[in-house]
Amino acid sequence: MKTIHEPHLMQREADDLRVAGKRIVLVPTMGALHGGHTALIREARTLGDVVVVTLFVNPAQFGEGEDYGRYPRDIERDALLASGAGGDLLFAPETTAMYPPGYQTFVNVERLSLRLEGAARPGHFRGVATVVAKLFNIARPHSAVFGQKDAQQVIVLRRMVRDLDLGVEIVVVPTLREQDGLAMSSRNVYLTPAQRVEAPVLYRSLRKAEDLIRSGERSAGAVVAAMTLEITGGSSAAIDYVSVADADTLDPLVTLSPGAPVLVSLAARFGTTRLIDNIHIRL
Repeated sequence: MKTIHEPHLMQREADDLRVAGKRIVLVPTMGALHGGHTALIREARTLGDVVVVTLFVNPAQFGEGEDYGRYPRDIERDALLASGAGGDLLFAPETTAMYPPGYQTFVNVERLSLRLEGAARPGHFRGVATVVAKLFNIARPHSAVFGQKDAQQVIVLRRMVRDLDLGVEIVVVPTLREQDGLAMSSRNVYLTPAQRVEAPVLYRSLRKAEDLIRSGERSAGAVVAAMTLEITGGSSAAIDYVSVADADTLDPLVTLSPGAPVLVSLAARFGTTRLIDNIHIRL
């Protein structure tokens, strides 16, 4: 697999591919690849002629006190995994290439970025939208593949693509989970053995929410209360938020209505490790 580090060289490669009539599919990642990432790459392989995998730990989406400095980085390992899953090109720029001295242009998807993860991590989605817009301009993809685990990210990016007429198809792959239900995440490696035993409680709480809703519960507050009790009663996790919201607008719901797309999501901390998860439900 060919590795490119400079944005202008990646642009040149992408332009040549487009001229040759090739369909480019992008898989943006921050590295520390796991089975969830390789599932995205395998899906991308089915969607086009050339799969571009990006490795870039984006400082703009990390807040003060978050884990930017210790985020796992191993480009050689990631390159092997990306190639084995079907990647053709690896774009791995340096931070100074993406944000050179004097950089001052950012993309902000305003209302959607203020809910849930945006409320808990101010500025996070400004960083996400900015780097993805840059990656779209650099890699010139026809499609880009993301994971359902980052549900709000997908909603924000779809709005950015529509609002800015970027012409990139956003493809979403279901969350890949460990055998005990824990959503695969690069941050799972931070969990202590005891925390790792507890962490599947997050998915159990989502399943409880689904069972309640499928059984006829229409009060979002009752669903949130049941999820909260499941998490606090079954683990040492500190909850950042538990939410039942409209899956398109992220507006919090009071009563669930037939036909409404519902996003049930959460974020919780096991010690210093913050994990997120979600499920979509359509009544």
